[in-house]
Amino acid sequence: MSADPDLPPPGSAPTILDVAARAGVSTATVSRVLSQPDRVAEPTRARVTAAVAALGYRPNIAARTLRTLRADKILLTVPDISNPFFASIIHGAEEAARDAGYAVVVGDTRHDPEVEDQYAEMLSRREVDGLIFLGHRLPASLSPLVARQGAGAPIVNGCEYSPDLGVPSVHIDNARAGRDAIQHLIALGHRDIGIVTGPAVSPLSRDRLSGAAEGARAHGLDHRLQVRIADYSAAAAFDAATDLIAAGVTALFCFSDEMAMGAIAAIAAAGLTCPADVSVIGFDDLPSARFLQPALTTIAQPQALIGRRTVELLVGILRGDPPAATASAITLPHELVVRASTALARPEGQP
Repeated sequence: MSADPDLPPPGSAPTILDVAARAGVSTATVSRVLSQPDRVAEPTRARVTAAVAALGYRPNIAARTLRTLRADKILLTVPDISNPFFASIIHGAEEAARDAGYAVVVGDTRHDPEVEDQYAEMLSRREVDGLIFLGHRLPASLSPLVARQGAGAPIVNGCEYSPDLGVPSVHIDNARAGRDAIQHLIALGHRDIGIVTGPAVSPLSRDRLSGAAEGARAHGLDHRLQVRIADYSAAAAFDAATDLIAAGVTALFCFSDEMAMGAIAAIAAAGLTCPADVSVIGFDDLPSARFLQPALTTIAQPQALIGRRTVELLVGILRGDPPAATASAITLPHELVVRASTALARPEGQP
């Protein structure tokens, strides 16, 4: 049997020239079918697609990146990849990126500015097309790019919104959420409320604390709030909650669900029960929150939607959408989810 003249020699990888010859088109048409199929007529597209399948052709991604200066990758950095809060955000981002023809590269910065800059260099070297960062710092090496291009730079922030960053952002109204949490506890009759915050440098912590203080002030109770700073971990919250319980609070507002877990453990360690002695409200609504004992009252964030919208914002920038079509800040809704960890406060003076 004679060899198929349209097939490459045995042992050699098919090239774009082989595909073009088999489909009876130019190499430019093959490239267009692979990169912009909507711009090619259906009969031609079908011939090229059939040739690609028959030959087992695989495009040279590295070469294409050099030619087009497009990597088809988005870098997503998170401050702590071990924190389950980020898992749903990453999932939502990957779905949206896949829909838009991009892959997601995830980097764990561990709250380290040097590591943030190391990852940012991937954008400078064009190994990725854009950056989504979920921390509160813009990597220092990217400041000149943002200064030149402003909101047109391929950089988007998620979660920790601050207008000083100078880049588009997707977030919730953390001040409003903090106010909702405190007002829920006040409505249950709590007056001596402890707050376990994250690091003071974080916009999340500042905004949530500001909203909580405003909500308490509206009831003349801001002077009765007691605040302790932790680091969003259960272990640090355990220590902070132990201190607040000893100070006589009847309710605890923790700035993450992980911290709320530490607070509930501290209540048990003090020989008390939640919520009969001390109510607890968390923040985030992690998948495990409803399975705690007691099930956790919390502020729910639309985590997957945050991931999806950050990618959509970034893709709009990469497409060159006009500034008017690219929002500079998207505020998504949050929800107070009431479960079993909060209850009516005992009347003051009653044991």
